Amino acid sequence: MATGEDWLLRPVLAGCCRYEALLDGTLCLEDVAALNEALDVQAENERRYLKAKKEQQHEG
Repeated sequence: MATGEDWLLRPVLAGCCRYEALLDGTLCLEDVAALNEALDVQAENERRYLKAKKEQQHEG
């Protein structure tokens, strides 16, 4: 999304929160930032796991 809404909606799409929580103020921008950071960590861990698994398959 060109307007940056993808950053706001990423936690919703990942199932971390409901869209309504953004609309009604249950979550603030700091919460959204923390959720996005956690999703980044999760993605990086998954990337590293898959890389290690692929390297292990090539060795064995």
